Amino acid sequence: MLLTKLLSALDNVSMPENDYEICDIVYDSRKATEGSLFVCLKGYVVDGHDFAKSAYERGCRVFLAQRHLNLPDDSLTVIVEDTRAALPLLSAEFFRHPERRLKLIGITGTKGKTTVTKLTRDILTEGGYNTATIGTNGIYINGEHTPTVNTTPESFELFKAFDKMLKSNVDVCVIEVSSQAYLTHRVDSITFDIGMFTNLAKDHIGHGEHPDFQNYLECKAKLFENCRCGIFNADDKHYTDIRKNSKCTSLTYAIDTHADYTAGLIKEYKTDTCLGISFEAICATGVIPITLKMPGKFNVYNALAAIACAKRFGISDDIISSALKKSTVDGRFEIIDALENAVVIIDYAHNGFSMQNLLDTVRRYSPRRLVVLFGSVGSRTELRRKELGDVCAKSADFCVITSDNPDFEDPNKIIADIEKSFIESSTPYVTIADRGEAIRYVIRNACVGDVIILAGKGHERYQLIEGKHVFFDERDIVLEEAALLAKSTM
Repeated sequence: MLLTKLLSALDNVSMPENDYEICDIVYDSRKATEGSLFVCLKGYVVDGHDFAKSAYERGCRVFLAQRHLNLPDDSLTVIVEDTRAALPLLSAEFFRHPERRLKLIGITGTKGKTTVTKLTRDILTEGGYNTATIGTNGIYINGEHTPTVNTTPESFELFKAFDKMLKSNVDVCVIEVSSQAYLTHRVDSITFDIGMFTNLAKDHIGHGEHPDFQNYLECKAKLFENCRCGIFNADDKHYTDIRKNSKCTSLTYAIDTHADYTAGLIKEYKTDTCLGISFEAICATGVIPITLKMPGKFNVYNALAAIACAKRFGISDDIISSALKKSTVDGRFEIIDALENAVVIIDYAHNGFSMQNLLDTVRRYSPRRLVVLFGSVGSRTELRRKELGDVCAKSADFCVITSDNPDFEDPNKIIADIEKSFIESSTPYVTIADRGEAIRYVIRNACVGDVIILAGKGHERYQLIEGKHVFFDERDIVLEEAALLAKSTM
């Protein structure tokens, strides 16, 4: 695409006298080549302007920047006020606005985005829509998975994914829209067909993130200034503030207050290998019986959000009920069907708050033993280790303390920090530094009626060890060890 055509997407920019053919847009100097446009993004730690020379040395001659670059005369620098704000506009133009030819659903909130994304995708897929997703668990297009660094990718990667979706005959894309996505302008140029709000609590506040809670809330609320229909959790105490400046048609869901979509007859259920919850979804068109393979009142909220969205697409009650009955979410209370008389759960809980919620939820199902395998990441403060240790020492029946992305730190040092929480606790525990061996241990020693939680890794399929991502899939280890155990007892 000609540079002048690309720059036409921006306001108040000086057009170059000579035109250039642009074959790619990059913001990582290591990816710069001849024919690429290098966008100098200024981050909290790294400033892309400092890498312009490196991009030039790799053949790049056209740059978008916020200040003058000291580069040779055969280069061109286009100056704009904010390169981050410019990047989504350039990206949309470069890929010829694929976002306008897809149905886009954006989901925001502190908790529940990943679950609502997956539930929504499963319903729409069963209803006949080719549905892709973008979020914490990566990009999924027709079953093909691409990992992502951020919950909502950088704008160029986002539009690149949209372009691929169109070429793959995708109808709908469901996107987790983080507050950071609006703070850093990644989704500024996108109008969503549907926006969904789950809940809001203090999170992502501090250096390099949001300066305060009000800024965090305002960034979340921007989704509803840029969508055609908003679906809101009316039970959340911040609901009114979130929708205050919305310009969209709105629908609500709730359990405790009046809403367009509500839930009745909420019941927890338990089998030998599964924990779940059932309820009746009540809306203007009638009552839909729902059974989920995941527990907790919070998942009733998540399902109601997905149901409200599905009804906007005209999905039948039978399909909604059928899809939700089968749906699971990678690493979010993911039940692994491995043992005959015990429940095995993989969950992303990796701080004190999420661990406490997880254990409290499971405890309501009266397990014979609540067994928790967990660790804590390396190169972080000891506070998180203490939080996790304190919760498990108080709320679990048996613990296995192990590794969780130790990186450059000695796993035994991390384990020793966690062990301090058990000094005055009566909860028995063992320490096994090798996470794979720790998982094998809990599977081999499972008892009838146990609920076994593998906490911390969730959807991740790697271990971060000495700066390297080493392939590691807890599911494979669980199934392999369970198969060996079954074979040995035949």
